[in-house]
Amino acid sequence: MSETAPASDDRGTATHCPYCALQCGMWLRRDTSGAVTVRPRDFPTNRGGLCQKGWSAADLLTSERRLTTPLVRRTPDGPLVEAGWEEALARVAQGIGDIQRRAGKDAVAVFGGGGLTNEKAYLLGKFARAVLGTSNIDYNGRFCMSSAAAAGLRAFGLDRGMPFPLADVGRAEALLLVGANPAETMPPFAQYLEAQRAAGGSLVVVDPRRTPTTERATLHLRPSPGTDLALANGLFHIAVAEGLTDERYAADRTLGFSEVRKKVAEYWPERVERITGVAVGDQYRAVRLLAGARRAIVLTARGAEQHSNGTDTVSAFINLALALGLPGTPGSGYACLTGQGNGQGGREHGQKADQLPGYRRIDDAAAREHIAEVWGMSADALPGPGRSAYELLDSLGTQEGPKSLLIFGSNPAVSAPNARRVVERLRSLELLVVSDLVLSETAELADVVLPTAQWAEEDGTMTNLEGRVLRRRRVQDPPDGVRTDLEVLADLSGRLGHPAGFSAEPEEVFEELRRASRGGPADYSGITYERIEAHDGVFWPCPDTGAGATDRPAEDGEDGDGTPRMFLGAFAHADGRARFVPVDHRPAAEEPDETYPLYFTTGRITQHYQSGAQTRRIPALTAQVPEPFVEIHPDLATRHGITAGDRVRVVSRRGTAEAAARITSSVPPDTLFMPFHWGGKGRANSVVGDALDPVSRMPEFKVCAVRLERLS
Repeated sequence: MSETAPASDDRGTATHCPYCALQCGMWLRRDTSGAVTVRPRDFPTNRGGLCQKGWSAADLLTSERRLTTPLVRRTPDGPLVEAGWEEALARVAQGIGDIQRRAGKDAVAVFGGGGLTNEKAYLLGKFARAVLGTSNIDYNGRFCMSSAAAAGLRAFGLDRGMPFPLADVGRAEALLLVGANPAETMPPFAQYLEAQRAAGGSLVVVDPRRTPTTERATLHLRPSPGTDLALANGLFHIAVAEGLTDERYAADRTLGFSEVRKKVAEYWPERVERITGVAVGDQYRAVRLLAGARRAIVLTARGAEQHSNGTDTVSAFINLALALGLPGTPGSGYACLTGQGNGQGGREHGQKADQLPGYRRIDDAAAREHIAEVWGMSADALPGPGRSAYELLDSLGTQEGPKSLLIFGSNPAVSAPNARRVVERLRSLELLVVSDLVLSETAELADVVLPTAQWAEEDGTMTNLEGRVLRRRRVQDPPDGVRTDLEVLADLSGRLGHPAGFSAEPEEVFEELRRASRGGPADYSGITYERIEAHDGVFWPCPDTGAGATDRPAEDGEDGDGTPRMFLGAFAHADGRARFVPVDHRPAAEEPDETYPLYFTTGRITQHYQSGAQTRRIPALTAQVPEPFVEIHPDLATRHGITAGDRVRVVSRRGTAEAAARITSSVPPDTLFMPFHWGGKGRANSVVGDALDPVSRMPEFKVCAVRLERLS
């Protein structure tokens, strides 16, 4: 049980960390001088722990690099200069009106972020569709969780990244962790791995690199980049050959088992070893550890997803979990580790190009009628599906693409794949508007920059990696001259002819979100601010079926109410059965050759987060890792005459990135690793390709072909 967390008492204000989807609980205390201090809170996900980012989160509240006044570019080639809110918003409204009158509704696009609160994500989607009437809205979560979401939808009929509480991870007898490094990227998560090991459990980690997480592993499988799908099919093959599949579970709770069993017959261990580099003996050991456990969990993350076959790769691991009878079984299951703070909630309430609030499909007639009624408009007036995130960014300024873009809570000039191309498209726009709390690399390109409130300066809700809806509470007002995103959207809506239906009050927006989500797959209708506070979080789905109807005693380490464990009785397909999906390995879109002989992959490090727009402005974090680096295997470094600290250049077909060399055997001899938290010459995403998964439209961040050069 977590400690009771009233909104505020002598310990401070109970809230949550502004970074990853673990959403660690913390207390914030503001003293008489205005300084804010952080203390960890005993919340179920972090159990009193915080990482370096969490401990230093309050430093950004007083950063000298904070934006406190709007900025406008008064001439096309002129600098950004300070302006008043009236000038800035009038410029935005007039620009939108002029462009749409000339080029149509879809000529204005919206791009959101996975760090926005549920209220902001919801209102942003409503603003795009009900005010702008544009189909062109998507968000940066398309770059993070979309392949797992797509795979979960087709397997289970519903996507909630983790369909059980995080506490179950610590109690599992066996874990298969694929493409994740939580010991470094969300350190408080590591205590669950420690608890699992202390109880005698086994941990199998799939990762080409050696990381702080793999160092905790019972077994580390190191496939070549881009070959995870073949490995998953091979593990399934062994489970069949060894008689370790759960035939009764497959017959009673699934469809398609025999078809996938035939498919994986093609993935015998020796063939899988040739494709992946994972030894036959290690394949057998991994399957036996999983199948021999009474409680086993398969977890995937970005390393499995960010590929041009990411959806199929995740499906392959879901197939393995289904073959072993794990999903929907108490204490066992499959889950995706969500990365961004509100990556789960952000995709549930209307930021994605193909979705409406409540995780409804935008092309579903009944869904359109329901949302149109809540919004007080005709269903026919709702636009249809738009472009996915990268396709949207790549179309900017083209003859058929948007001429204007409004960005809330994202920095695609650093975070998007083929980033040089994306910056060119951003520069080509007639009007680029960015709402942010700092002058990010994307904001530097804007025509109008709107200074926004940050995490501890506004109220709202977030949905963490477990599907637990939380309260983020305000501890202080924003600085003078700074507005919230809700205030900005409400003001712009009025200027564009929609003065009603756009409240700037978070709780009022949440009440409308409840109505909009009612009856949808992600049903929040039974969740209220008061209920969240009473239970320190509520798991969706939580239909409004009467006061207390879904409340039940909390289990150890769980807390909250709603639906903490999904699929125990049935899956979300109409017939209640999960689906096996046959999938085949196919190579990455770009493999090494004579000109570009190396693999290149990217990821996060402990001290920084996402594009680094926040963490690179916190001295305590930048002092530890002030600049990017390239991890290079000692053998490869020797061949290139490179020593530790040398400046090197990574070159792909799209661009280059420069950084200091870090010599380490953590990476394979044919692979380079680089964190993606920096812009400028050290921007890793200048190198990354833009091949897209055909189902999720997620870019292939995790593998491309490069060459390495030593700089004099």
